[in-house]
Amino acid sequence: MIRVALVDDQAIVRTGLARILSPADGFEVIAECADGRQALDELPRLEPDVVLMDIRMPVLDGIAATAGLREVSEAIAVLVLTTFGEDDVLWGALEAGAAGFVLKDSSAEDLIAAVRAVAGGAAWFDPAVAPRILEHYRRRVAPAGRQAARLDLLSEREREVLALIARGATNGEIAATLYLAEATVKTHIGSIFGKLGVRDRAAAIVFAYDHGFVVPGAAEK
Repeated sequence: MIRVALVDDQAIVRTGLARILSPADGFEVIAECADGRQALDELPRLEPDVVLMDIRMPVLDGIAATAGLREVSEAIAVLVLTTFGEDDVLWGALEAGAAGFVLKDSSAEDLIAAVRAVAGGAAWFDPAVAPRILEHYRRRVAPAGRQAARLDLLSEREREVLALIARGATNGEIAATLYLAEATVKTHIGSIFGKLGVRDRAAAIVFAYDHGFVVPGAAEK
């Protein structure tokens, strides 16, 4: 049996979900919560396999509740169930750690399939939002990943030079720190610019911070 918890501020919705997710289909509804705060208070000790989580609720919304549950236990899978398909809801739910996203106008068959998939460790995205996820990946995630991969082109010495550049070191200071001639430092910097596809020192620093190569206050990598 897949142990399910229902989190929705509307009792009629919870009742309908409980009827769909019946023992005859292999589900056991072990808890019903009317808001995110109640979910955080009660569900960690019950350890449901899947939490069906509404988004717009009083006291504490579903995105915050999802993040809270995931912090307590990564074993609790959250399937967001909502009438809202806006991007802010979608990305907020995914960033909070939701394993899936299904709209309330989905069929009973799709809901059952979604819960089973998430309970089995898979992800589930409603067909109505899946195209937007793919488009987001193509436009932002994939290009960012390709840009970050440029760091792998740098030699160990070039990585040391880039870290010092990001800390504001001059060519002379870099040369003194790494025991190199300034001409050699300039050669390394030119190579770094070429491999990262940047035009100048400022752009190289922005690239280093944007892609996590260095962080404020941290030692160079």
